[in-house]
Amino acid sequence: MGKKISTEKIRREDGYLYYLGKDSYVWASPMKHNKSGRKKKVGGEKIDRKKGCMYYVDSAGYVCEAKMKNA
Repeated sequence: MGKKISTEKIRREDGYLYYLGKDSYVWASPMKHNKSGRKKKVGGEKIDRKKGCMYYVDSAGYVCEAKMKNA
């Protein structure tokens, strides 16, 4: 679906949601059922954002980019 754009592999933990923050780094936020977790920056690589694209961490742990249809 999307193409891999990062070289850094992110190790994912259960109970966290991974996303690309406003500062262009990957962040992990605890899900509702993870009461003891804290928000933390997990990626050291800065990602260049493009307008009309969505960014996500795939199952292998790399940041991928997918073009949105209606953007």
